[in-house]
Amino acid sequence: MEGEVVLKKKQSIFGQDILFSLQLISRNNPDPANGLKGKVGRIKYCADRINTLQSWSAENCTFKLHFEWDDEVGIPGAFQIQNLHNCEFFLVHLTLKDVRGHGDIHFPCNSWVFPTIKDLSHRIFFTNETYLPNETPSPLVKYREEELLNLRGNGTRELQKWDRVYDYATYNDLGNPDKGEDHARPVLGGNSTYPYPRRGRTGRLATNSDRNSERRVKGWTNIYVPRDEEFTELKTKDMTVLKAKLASNVIQPKLLECEEEFESLEDVLKLYTGGYKIPKPFKKATKYVPKFMKQTFHIDNEEFFKLQMPEVIRASKTAWMTDEEFARQMLAGVNPVKICRLQEFPPKSKLDKTLYGDQTSKMTEKHIEINLEGLTVKEAMRRRKLFLLDYQDDFMPYLSRINATSSKGYASRTILFLKNDGTLKPLAIELSLPHPNGDRFGAISEVYLPSRSGVEKNIWNLAKTYVTVNDTNYHELISHWLHTHAVIEPFIIATNRQLSVLHPIHKLLRPHFRDTMRINATARSALINEGGTIESTFLPGKYAMEISSIIYKNWVFTEQALPNDLIKRGMAIRDPTSAEGLDLVIKDYPYAVDGLEIWFAIKAWVRDYCSIFYKTDYMVQQDPELQSWWKELVKVGHGDKKDEPWWPEMQTRDELIESCTIIIWIASALHAPLNFGQYSYGGYILNRPTLSRRYMPKKGTPEYYELETNLEKALLKTITPRKQALDVLSVIEILSKHTYDEIYLGQRDITNWTSKIDALIAFENFGRQITEIGERIRRRNCDASLKNRYGEVRMPYTLLSPSSDAGLTGKGIPNSVSI
Repeated sequence: MEGEVVLKKKQSIFGQDILFSLQLISRNNPDPANGLKGKVGRIKYCADRINTLQSWSAENCTFKLHFEWDDEVGIPGAFQIQNLHNCEFFLVHLTLKDVRGHGDIHFPCNSWVFPTIKDLSHRIFFTNETYLPNETPSPLVKYREEELLNLRGNGTRELQKWDRVYDYATYNDLGNPDKGEDHARPVLGGNSTYPYPRRGRTGRLATNSDRNSERRVKGWTNIYVPRDEEFTELKTKDMTVLKAKLASNVIQPKLLECEEEFESLEDVLKLYTGGYKIPKPFKKATKYVPKFMKQTFHIDNEEFFKLQMPEVIRASKTAWMTDEEFARQMLAGVNPVKICRLQEFPPKSKLDKTLYGDQTSKMTEKHIEINLEGLTVKEAMRRRKLFLLDYQDDFMPYLSRINATSSKGYASRTILFLKNDGTLKPLAIELSLPHPNGDRFGAISEVYLPSRSGVEKNIWNLAKTYVTVNDTNYHELISHWLHTHAVIEPFIIATNRQLSVLHPIHKLLRPHFRDTMRINATARSALINEGGTIESTFLPGKYAMEISSIIYKNWVFTEQALPNDLIKRGMAIRDPTSAEGLDLVIKDYPYAVDGLEIWFAIKAWVRDYCSIFYKTDYMVQQDPELQSWWKELVKVGHGDKKDEPWWPEMQTRDELIESCTIIIWIASALHAPLNFGQYSYGGYILNRPTLSRRYMPKKGTPEYYELETNLEKALLKTITPRKQALDVLSVIEILSKHTYDEIYLGQRDITNWTSKIDALIAFENFGRQITEIGERIRRRNCDASLKNRYGEVRMPYTLLSPSSDAGLTGKGIPNSVSI
């Protein structure tokens, strides 16, 4: 029988030798001399030359091997391979052709194989067969168990790049206490004060100043993640560009002929239209910059610095300022997951009164009834027409500390009214500060109302800005980072530690974990760390990750299911007469409308798939790998919440199906709209400012006169200044882009990922359903009656459109939290 081995050599060089050994392992013939493990076949060596020039995207290399039929081995169920060369290679797959009585046998690998001088063990790869633990052919049982033991490691020593160990650690590497107390940050996770999901363990040594903190390393590529969690060569290039852009932000403002502050709205627009001129001393140098680098750093042929035009201002440069667009983005913007239906008035707080006093809203019925189109507050609430964007409890506990820095922020509440045309209009904004005598005395609040003219109009617009600053910060720290990136990492670790690659749930979930551990490690290196982009450009500064830890206390796994989330926020009500079992309160809620279609498509696929392997609840209960997986995930991965009563017990098929659906939803369709719209909406810093630097001006002050006479200048002196704006825009531009090797929902990187025909057919149906949903989204975006899908900015809601091209597209749902 013929064997076809496909591999990639990292950054291959012309004429380089490849040498490896390979042995087939029987799935039906045990070896008594080897503890009844599957019989190992004769060793086959392969030495050949790769004729591929060095490149970012190494080409596949195919090797032909001839295996004589061995009756002692019988039917191969696995193979072991040793890399006898001095460089790693990426093993794509092995295919055995015309196996006697079985046709072709496929071994999907997709894994890096290190030289034996680094990794002394034989690497084991299994066929694409899928087995529950008790169904595994007996000759493969010990191989299956040993492979899981190798992936768990022993919890000791610092892990190296050739290791494949998946283990847990707390977020104890965000600070750098050896540089001084100001550079220290609290450990997140492992304590009741700062609970947090676990991250991947690296085993680095502790700092000298704090034995509980891990030493930082230079460069995001030097932070250990298991080798198979690393980016592809192509994606590594993209992230190297990000690293270069982050470094360039230190000197970039000095290279431009511009001031520290934006002077006007036109000055901001120059970032995207005319650009900023590069001073003469640097012009000669730009002539020698390669074209792709000029594109990367936005230097055009006239040697101007210019950013790509964000979609939110492409059709209109001013529509983003309207009340209608301010409200619409709560339903169809980059953070459509926070708005809720108002169900009590005035809004109340859940903060501990002994610590924060009375935080009940100071808004009254008189404040809002003047704009309720003749309704009373009670009538409007009964008709489900009042909505709330509430950031009171999220920011108030930290405002005293935040406002002691150069940042000046508020806690906020915004009440909105659902009009007859299905759109929202804001009725009132409440901005709150801690009592000057201390937090325990409650909040000092001011209520602001919409106005069409005079200084009141400017005050109202500035009040909206403070709300947007809160929304931007909550989006980045909580909705995006915490609720997708951070919470999904423990699932990745537990899956690789407890579920064999032969396990059906491992095969189901694995595509939804691609690149997540590496992008999270990169974030700890450059974005969420002490002095990173988040601390230097966002409102909470050094308290950013502490705030996300406090809000993690409220995270509930089962509420991440989209239907449950919508019902909890009052945005949907249960309706047993509808096909989906719920009814949206706002019919034109683009995130929910598109999201529910995708949610139920995922759930149908998961149900079809799981039903192939689990015929009864008893089979779920008696699956030792599945039970160990769930137990470790709850007790260790999310260990700070292990005693919560809401965790599914994983005793029924329904619990398995719902849990896997939630995991896939978080990794794909929840993350995508929160991430890939960052530049579309936030690329224009006035639409999504990251910080505020001044309080609302008081009457009689120069700041009030400035607000009265020049809103532009007052606004620009309040929000993110030029340098921080350049920092954050450079980052979110990269983070909003799809790479060329992206794999989207409904797709897989290999076709023969399982031998189960029923599973392949179910997945094909899922892919077809996702494509059909994409077409329905396109048609909805062409429906002029659905005003929330388009808005005055004339920007269709595409963030849940499943497919996308590479680049900055504002659409596309990758399988995983991949960037």
